[in-house]
Amino acid sequence: MSADGVPTPDVAASVFGERLPSAVRYVEHLATSGIERGLIGPRERERLWDRHVLNCAVLAEVVPPDAKVVDVGSGAGLPGIPLALARPDLRIVLVEPLARRVDWLDEVISDLGLDIAVERGRAEEPSVLRRWEGADVVTARAVGPLARLAGLCLPLLRTGGAMLVLKGASAPEEIARDVDAVRLLGGGDARIHECGAGVVDPLTTVVEIPRIGAPRRNRRKQRR
Repeated sequence: MSADGVPTPDVAASVFGERLPSAVRYVEHLATSGIERGLIGPRERERLWDRHVLNCAVLAEVVPPDAKVVDVGSGAGLPGIPLALARPDLRIVLVEPLARRVDWLDEVISDLGLDIAVERGRAEEPSVLRRWEGADVVTARAVGPLARLAGLCLPLLRTGGAMLVLKGASAPEEIARDVDAVRLLGGGDARIHECGAGVVDPLTTVVEIPRIGAPRRNRRKQRR
């Protein structure tokens, strides 16, 4: 990574391969219309590659092959679009409630020629759950605390699937704080991954929580 946050060609190519030109084009969208339309803060212009695009793309290291992925609260397509660029085998849907963001995502995805669905709505809405439940992986970045994320992500997963959420250095403390809430929602033991060795510094912290069952309140209802 160079001093201005732009990756060297070999580093970027190691992540995106033949889709590197599309990744460059995506960064151009973020730096122009993404800022103009309020999806990215103007102060982020010089940090788009390292803090946003590569930081999200290295999530690919812990996503299983051919997975069905739901990206909750996608915003500017992070981490869903970098993940799609790094892993063309994945089937990805971006879930975003704000119409102006959905419009931007549709424009960018069309320009990049990506096979990604965009759903306008919130993860907890019944219509979204009906359309996208049974995912192998649910991703999220900068959406909320872990307990809230578990409530949004776990219902969209098949049993045995996992939520993979990007977090910061305080991830261990957050896991300890929210462990009981996560278990009540049907989540299993959390695991921390550090992704992106040789690509990003600091490494990307990813919290993985598997869905091991239904929320306990639903189990009580089922026994009645």
